Amino acid sequence: MALTFDYIIIGAGTAGCLLANRLSADASKRVLLLEAGGKDDYHWIHIPVGYLYCIGNPRTDWLYQTEPDAGLNGRALRYPRGKVLGGCSSINGMIYMRGQARDYDGWAQATSDPAWRWDESLPFFRKHENHWRLDGGQGSAAFKALHGHGGEWRVERQRLRWDILDAFAQAATQAGIPATEDFNSGNNEGVGYFEVNQRAGWRWNTAKAFLRPTCYGRPNFELWTGSQVQRLTLDRAADGALQCSGAVVMTPHGLETVALEPGGEVLLAAGAIGSPQILQLSGIGPAALLQQHGIEVRQDLPGVGANLQDHLQIRAVFKVAGAKTLNTRAGSLFGKALIGLEYAFKRSGPMSMAPSQLGAFAKSSPDKTWPDLQYHVQPLSLDAFGEPLHGFNAFTASVCNLNPTSRGTVQIRSADPQAAPAIAPNYLSTEQDRRIAADSLRLTRRIVAQPALAPYKPEEFKPGPQYQSDEELARLAGDIATTIFHPVGTCKMGRADDALAVVDSRLRVRGVARLRVIDASVMPSITSGNTNSPTLMIAERAAAWIRAGD
Repeated sequence: MALTFDYIIIGAGTAGCLLANRLSADASKRVLLLEAGGKDDYHWIHIPVGYLYCIGNPRTDWLYQTEPDAGLNGRALRYPRGKVLGGCSSINGMIYMRGQARDYDGWAQATSDPAWRWDESLPFFRKHENHWRLDGGQGSAAFKALHGHGGEWRVERQRLRWDILDAFAQAATQAGIPATEDFNSGNNEGVGYFEVNQRAGWRWNTAKAFLRPTCYGRPNFELWTGSQVQRLTLDRAADGALQCSGAVVMTPHGLETVALEPGGEVLLAAGAIGSPQILQLSGIGPAALLQQHGIEVRQDLPGVGANLQDHLQIRAVFKVAGAKTLNTRAGSLFGKALIGLEYAFKRSGPMSMAPSQLGAFAKSSPDKTWPDLQYHVQPLSLDAFGEPLHGFNAFTASVCNLNPTSRGTVQIRSADPQAAPAIAPNYLSTEQDRRIAADSLRLTRRIVAQPALAPYKPEEFKPGPQYQSDEELARLAGDIATTIFHPVGTCKMGRADDALAVVDSRLRVRGVARLRVIDASVMPSITSGNTNSPTLMIAERAAAWIRAGD
């Protein structure tokens, strides 16, 4: 078997699957896609509620944990990352969300490259989108200009509604948050039901969307699962410049070295945790860290593993009366049987649920010029995902700061590729983030106090109404907050004068030829919403540049 390729893609997650599809469309190019995890043949991947059985499962999750975090009052968090074909798109919340236009305009400013502006990025969202509202020509001309149809990435409305969530939406409008039917127009302020990446009640991950329909039948495409990259291979070109020439891979059959054909590229798409880890193991990263672990410094890039950003959600739980919630619907064997039958025959009901159904984007204070908070509202409550549902009816209003100023790190612990890196998000480490945490809890209480929810007699169960001051609420946020699984920024793109920039605006690693990073790690700042679909847009852009020789 030949072990030379034109493109070696590391990571068959959200970005990697799209890259493999686009680049293998050129029959003259040999493409290898490497995935450390296994195939996406576990049934719980495809049933939407199955995320409960995929997160924390070694079959589908890397099982990372954060370092104990001072901002979380010393707590460490479970940090799910997909370890399976489709990556995080196989275990995430399935919410389709682009963010705000200002996010992409900010990237353009950070890179001095107008190609990243919202209006320039929009066609690359539309290219792979298949939006349910455009089936049969539905949707206004303005909506069609914003959304795509006929692409691989299916976007559908959710197949279940709850009275308690309808009441929360009405309460939000009474609190001054407008209703919206499209969170993806560039301005996502408002309250409404999320749209999701599903097809007819099944999860739609990137392996289904981009690999199965086309790639598997292409003779120029190879997929290796269970194959973890140990390090990149680096050498010197004829002119003395450092370049990437391939990778060393631990496969089910032992170590293999894969190499690039002349003019080929290695495309690192292992995610915001995996990509900096692989770079550091290869001698690309902060010199002091590499030397500490006995790794030869091939390219000193201080930003590799720096600039970690994530959305921290503060989960407030309210008991309710006179409303059905999942807590009691799934609280008996009979109830679970009915739920199972509804899904089996209709592909609807609670088993078709995304983790969050209702969303809202709001301002933490009147002086804000754009929404800086996102709500994920759920007709259920539990102590943590993976724990049993509470025995009483309740809903959870999780709220996160969309634009945190806290920054963390991802750093290898040793030269052993099997050792998990140290993940230190440094949540709530700035005064601004702590203040917004307190303000967000106050806004949650204001929404719940509106007349629309009064018939259900909401009672704050967590954190508890006794906590009122800024100091108390910020401390409580540290006690109850958890990640919403949106790590980005650890190989950020930026200008040449940015000391922490790892890649340029075309995602090429600084100082290392024939190597790009293409995943959520390149975001210089986190998007104002869920990060999966922005990662697809990044991959779509990169594929176009690569095919054009840019």
